[in-house]
Amino acid sequence: MIFLVNWGALVRFDIMAWVVGLLVVAAAVALLYVQQRQSRQLRAELDQLQKIKRHTIEYELVLKVMKLCIWRLDVPTWTVTYDSDYRDATDMVVFPSGINFNKVGALLVPAYADKVKREMRELAEGRIEEFHEQYEMKAPHGDHTYWGETYATVDKRDMAGKPLTIVGTSLRIDKQKEIEQALIDARNQAEESDRLKSAFLANISHEIRTPLNAIVGFSDVLPMVSSEEEREQLIGLIKQNNAHLLRLIDNIVHISKLEVGGEAVKKTHFEIKPLLEEAVTRHASRVDAARIQMKTQVADEVQELYTDRDRLLEILNQYVDNAVKFTTDGEITLGCDVQGQLLRVWVRDTGKGIPADCCDDRLFERFVKVDEFVPGTGLGLSICRSIAQSLGGKVGVQSTLGEGSLFWAELPVG
Repeated sequence: MIFLVNWGALVRFDIMAWVVGLLVVAAAVALLYVQQRQSRQLRAELDQLQKIKRHTIEYELVLKVMKLCIWRLDVPTWTVTYDSDYRDATDMVVFPSGINFNKVGALLVPAYADKVKREMRELAEGRIEEFHEQYEMKAPHGDHTYWGETYATVDKRDMAGKPLTIVGTSLRIDKQKEIEQALIDARNQAEESDRLKSAFLANISHEIRTPLNAIVGFSDVLPMVSSEEEREQLIGLIKQNNAHLLRLIDNIVHISKLEVGGEAVKKTHFEIKPLLEEAVTRHASRVDAARIQMKTQVADEVQELYTDRDRLLEILNQYVDNAVKFTTDGEITLGCDVQGQLLRVWVRDTGKGIPADCCDDRLFERFVKVDEFVPGTGLGLSICRSIAQSLGGKVGVQSTLGEGSLFWAELPVG
């Protein structure tokens, strides 16, 4: 059997096979390319989602750490929507989303309300680009207020450029305001202290020079005086100025010790009446017995004390020293009684008294003098307050101008 081969048909078949093969390979390559491209797109989208998620977490973390509140104001409806609020909400107003801005502004303290509302209106009208204000708001419970701070700017505008949405942040700044006020108070106190110290330095030279001049002058005259009466008078004046100079130096040394911490408190048991009598004896020679009577007054329930005797005696000496300066007639009384759970030691005089507006804690500040024409450094009452505080107590004054004063120190009963 003889087979006849159709070579032309075979050639066409081979060509068709190659064409089909090439098409299959091309389709496979194209499919692979599309799959790889889709895979790259998916990976890119996944990475973008991861970044967005990471940024959102970081964003929320920043809001939590800073304790911020994010809000948006829809200008056409004038309503506020709160996106996130991480402020301390225990003692402040928490507004619901969609509230009218005027209701928010109604809780502002009047001193800040007008300014905040005006600037927010200007921002909404496009007249300013940013808003930044500090303000006080009324707390929902009680009569107290809290401090807030807000930043805001335009988020979206219409085709004409007018604001449609305002975005802002709010936070509590109570601690910041407390620090600011503390710094202001410290600065004012430092300035006042500097002023008082300058006045003290200007006054101390005069205070020291006055008794020194008397001592030196009378000492020079003393050898030339032949009359025994005049000699006794000069000696008395010298002793008086010596005592004044010693008190002045003692006060300066005492206040210096208090500034560096002073000495340790030494508490002992002792009777109060001998202590009062000791203070009277020390100052009796400085008063005219014919015009001023010095006496003591102790309550029956007070017999023995347990505190630092020397420090308590120093308080009494300072009070009596002041009473002697400002009393020309009447009496000076040293006393002790019980006030509740405290023991009150006091000195009452019938002197010139103190104006009512001066009878406060400022009178016990260092270098403060009610009457600049009366000798003294203005340290005595400050020493009394520091000593009383070291013993766990406090000091005070009651006075009527022209009728006299009562200075007291209250100490824990021991």
